[in-house]
Amino acid sequence: MTDVTDAVEIPDWRRAFGAPQVSGDFRSDNRDFQVTEALGFELDDSGEHDWLWIEKSGVNTPWLARQLARYAAVAANDVGFAGMKDRHAVTRQWFSVRRPAGARADWRALDLPGVTVLEQRRHSRKLRRGAHRANHFEIRLRHLDGDPCERLERIAAAGIPNYFGEQRFGHGGHNLALARSLFSGRRLRRDKRSIALSAARGYLFNVVLDARIGAGTWDRLLPGDVASLEGSNSVFDVDEVTADIEGRAACLDLHPSGPLWGRSRGKTGARLLEPERHQAADHEALRDGLERHCEAGRRALRAVVKDLHWELSDRDLALSFTLGPRRIRHSLAARTGAPASTTLLPAARRRRRCRRRSGGPRRKPALPASA
Repeated sequence: MTDVTDAVEIPDWRRAFGAPQVSGDFRSDNRDFQVTEALGFELDDSGEHDWLWIEKSGVNTPWLARQLARYAAVAANDVGFAGMKDRHAVTRQWFSVRRPAGARADWRALDLPGVTVLEQRRHSRKLRRGAHRANHFEIRLRHLDGDPCERLERIAAAGIPNYFGEQRFGHGGHNLALARSLFSGRRLRRDKRSIALSAARGYLFNVVLDARIGAGTWDRLLPGDVASLEGSNSVFDVDEVTADIEGRAACLDLHPSGPLWGRSRGKTGARLLEPERHQAADHEALRDGLERHCEAGRRALRAVVKDLHWELSDRDLALSFTLGPRRIRHSLAARTGAPASTTLLPAARRRRRCRRRSGGPRRKPALPASA
């Protein structure tokens, strides 16, 4: 049985636009990385769920969800959130806590370090994973060397590879090792099982995306692909690449999609393509394990960076942009969900961990490693 303490090396996935062109100090302070969740729907101010608009810093989302359940004296699965947000950041997101009529918690008295309840509402339904419309980011890179404008303009025009970020796989690939342990017969509690399945799916998706970048086809549709419609959960088969399809892909309205690995079914949104099986041929244990535990789904290979703005001031770069949750028709059995920011700065994130271990600042790529 796989030892979950084993380190698993995560590849340095291919970049679509070449190596980073500038460097700078990334996340010198949690306030340099801010994420604000956008729901995209109105709360009805009725029902049995407390909805809490929470700002947190230095706290990860699953831990906070457990603390909310403990405070309200409810089961852990009575707490919902749309997606996991970065720990080393200032983030604002909604949580739901099931509180039947007449049973109310005094959320004003909640006292957790790094956690502030900004607003409390009521709603008739639990908040589910992926239910939010988008995440808005504000990032500051300090002591910048180089000019980022050309690369940023290219990202705004062409989008970026929709990689799962490396925190999906855990420090030293721990979550991927956990998946291998699960697939070899180890029993895991529900939250650990979810993390393991999510890591395995993310890894195989990245393998396929890496291969498409190597082939120069990550941002264009090929005959036999499954296309993803921007801003929706709609997917459809591409039997022939017409001029209309090419034009819509060039305008970022359509994207090629990749697999969220699992049991393949005939319907478009829940099957695997033969080229994808070939690209993932070296990862038989992950493929077979996921096909036992999950149903297949699709996710766009390309992410559109919306409302991208930047400002350079005294060698500091301030970035703001919006990313959607970027998940398409996947089985709830996998319960995936990762911070959207992981697509943009994985290389910088790796070096930030090195900085914490060494205790001193280090230089880091300031622009998208995936780009």
